[in-house]
Amino acid sequence: MAAPAADATPRPLPRRHARYIAEAFLPGTLLGSRYHYYYAKAKLGSDPLYPGVCAALRGTTAPLLDLGCGLGLLAHALHADGNRLRYFGVDNDAGKIAAARRAAARSGLADAGFETLDLSRQLPPHRGSVAMLDVLQFFDPERQLAVVDAMAGMLEPGAKLVIRTGLDDGSRRARITRTTDHLARLLGWMNAAPRHYPDADALRARFEAAGLRSSFAPLSGNTPFNNWLIVATRD
Repeated sequence: MAAPAADATPRPLPRRHARYIAEAFLPGTLLGSRYHYYYAKAKLGSDPLYPGVCAALRGTTAPLLDLGCGLGLLAHALHADGNRLRYFGVDNDAGKIAAARRAAARSGLADAGFETLDLSRQLPPHRGSVAMLDVLQFFDPERQLAVVDAMAGMLEPGAKLVIRTGLDDGSRRARITRTTDHLARLLGWMNAAPRHYPDADALRARFEAAGLRSSFAPLSGNTPFNNWLIVATRD
């Protein structure tokens, strides 16, 4: 894999913007859990993920499928960025999907929908753009390639495939990423452990075979993780 360029990634959302989005995840009662609120505020305010993905999707109008959407934070970030494309998110965690639906309704995201789906077994039908953020490493190698091929096949002209993932490049950041993903499983935030971190050259070859142009850029910001933003488009 070629040496990466200097990490000129977007900055996380300003704190006031992160807090505003996170308020949609506050509990409806005084004694309700604020876990999702604090998670959303911390995630949005510390990780350049969502500004990076919003920038990659800026100017696109194709409907977006968010595979492994979690709480649906991408839908809120896109709305705040002025991108009103139709959004549909799926995740295998029914609790997160329920929270995503409540928060989207509170924020008036009329074009956002959410469903529970186990991506290790199936993908929903879709034509348009696709996002898969911090999920690819949870598939075994065979399923990972099948998912990449399926996502590539969903793209329409002008649509984009946007992936953030750690890469298996032997770096210190890669080791930290692997350890953190395992810790997230132990703490219960993720309901699966990482299985396989993809190789950049193998992904490039897969995109080329599908007739896609791809770009790889670091998207770690000030975090210690080996996160990369991958954007693929059809010629």
